[in-house]
Amino acid sequence: MYAYLKGELTFKSPSRVVLEVGGIGYQVNISLYTYSALQSLNKVKLYTYLLVREDVHSLYGFIDEAERALFLHLISVSGVGANTAQMMLSALTPHEIKAAIIGEQLHVLTKIKGIGTKTAKRIILDIKDKLARESSDTPLAANLSDNTMREEALSALLALGFNKAAAQRSLNRVLKQAPAPDKVEALIKLALRELA
Repeated sequence: MYAYLKGELTFKSPSRVVLEVGGIGYQVNISLYTYSALQSLNKVKLYTYLLVREDVHSLYGFIDEAERALFLHLISVSGVGANTAQMMLSALTPHEIKAAIIGEQLHVLTKIKGIGTKTAKRIILDIKDKLARESSDTPLAANLSDNTMREEALSALLALGFNKAAAQRSLNRVLKQAPAPDKVEALIKLALRELA
């Protein structure tokens, strides 16, 4: 497998680029997330994944290691191929996908073209715990105001002596409820009920 390619972009489109490395042009499939990061760049380093099947070899490129890692997690799920994973990374940012999976937000995942309820449930079931372990130090709330509140609530729960993983799970469950609490104190109280 190629770890990364570093060279000059000779062609850019929302779904693929041609990257010239050492006089060879590599056609690399990309997501809209990567494409938006490449807009103003001529020279770039793309982290890659080579998909080998009996009928085709496809090269996928990612702007950073985190996007590639998420792609690899997604394609490890039965029924989610490389094209579906690329579609997911084009519809949402890697952060939003992780937040939706860890927070078990089916409605977010099913808005993505090609992802039905059954597939969304399978994705959550298969990779939620892996993503939660990788992101244990990074809050993954769905928006910035929730993110700040979540950090403060998590700090308070840790100060009260709760296990970090259990506290994070309880906060995720509370934040996915509608309507979400609008004050840190209310969030902490609801999380304490979940932990009881």
